Amino acid sequence: MFEDLEAKLANALKKIKGQALITEQDALEVLKNIKFALLEADVNYKVVKEIEQELKEKLVGKQIEKNLTPFQTIVDTVHKELTQVLGAESSTFVINSKPFIVMLVGIQGSGKTTTCAKLARLLKSKGRQALLVACDIYRPAAVKQLQTLGKQLDIPVFSKENTKPQDIALESLEYAKSNGRDIVIIDTAGRLQIDEQLMQELVVMKNTVQPNEILLVVDSMIGQEAVNIAKKFNDDIGISGLIFTKMDADARGGALLSIKRIVGKPIKFIGVGEKISDLEQFYPDRIASRILGMGDILTLIEQAKNQTDEQEQKQLQKKLKKNQFTLDDFLGQLKKIQKMGSIASIIKMIPGLNKVKLTNTDDFEVELKKITAIIQSMTKKEKENYKIIDANRKRRIAKGSGTDVQSVNKLLKQFEEMNKMMKGLDKNKALHIMKNLGRM
Repeated sequence: MFEDLEAKLANALKKIKGQALITEQDALEVLKNIKFALLEADVNYKVVKEIEQELKEKLVGKQIEKNLTPFQTIVDTVHKELTQVLGAESSTFVINSKPFIVMLVGIQGSGKTTTCAKLARLLKSKGRQALLVACDIYRPAAVKQLQTLGKQLDIPVFSKENTKPQDIALESLEYAKSNGRDIVIIDTAGRLQIDEQLMQELVVMKNTVQPNEILLVVDSMIGQEAVNIAKKFNDDIGISGLIFTKMDADARGGALLSIKRIVGKPIKFIGVGEKISDLEQFYPDRIASRILGMGDILTLIEQAKNQTDEQEQKQLQKKLKKNQFTLDDFLGQLKKIQKMGSIASIIKMIPGLNKVKLTNTDDFEVELKKITAIIQSMTKKEKENYKIIDANRKRRIAKGSGTDVQSVNKLLKQFEEMNKMMKGLDKNKALHIMKNLGRM
């Protein structure tokens, strides 16, 4: 995400890094390079001109703040400007009615149906009782797709055959009220292109159910066309915000930086991967930090917390106190890390590490899969007490996991060293370390 833009902005700023004094000419040169970086990232020309003018007013002749270098002052100013461009206001839902109705709209191929399920999962993780509503009755298998996703998430899906979309949506509200569902997420029909029939149907549905939020789902990979689509939908039906999908594959991010200034509507969420858990709430300041190569530790902490169950954490602490931490527990911690995403994506969020060029991140993934296979090839007794694993058992485990005895020995040695380290530490320190490792 933003790799190209991040690299170009870093290049624009590196010329002044380390300078004790920056002249007006230096500042103007930086602004020119920032302008070119934004244009090459497919940011709308009008927006680029506004950014350039606003930065010029803030930087040229600016008094350097105490305890800040000129470079830090410029980076701080650019960060604030990008945050403002992305939309400084909060993207959170203000849930003030039950059921709270969210209507997702967009053209076909934007990932709308999957995003409905992703949004429902995210809201469920925050304690909400979501209901998915299948109103895309035109696309083959759209209803079935939503039902499959709903079953996977243990979230009910309301659907009806031979019924108009607006009537399905209206009936779903009564279902939500009678079944204790406080958020209704409506999946509407998309088209291969914007047409009046689509817009009219959406207007009718909007007037029928009066949603609290109308979110436009757009594919970030289509560039500035996303801005044109957003303008059309906003003019015809009135949207309250946007969800950008496939952000993990968008190296430029031009549409993301243009949309708020051109359309005047905030980005609420971004899709950052194919997994059902790969939907993030949009925080302008955090995205600005990522664009400037400063990492995003807050989002990483939130992802870690989503994988941490408080009851499990307490049980883990009890096991550590009694020196009963097993290979099964170790595998459980690895699975939590895997659920957070790829090693590469995690590293990019950590300030300092995010700029390190890693050529072997795939090796981390391969190693995690190998460790998982080895532990899963063990018996229950072997997982609970690794010391009983002799040469014969090692050969059986290696064969069952598709690895070799050397790999089994390596894992057991690492696990033994970790146990020794924990025993050698003060118990409170050991618990503190494991607690923080779990959250990381």
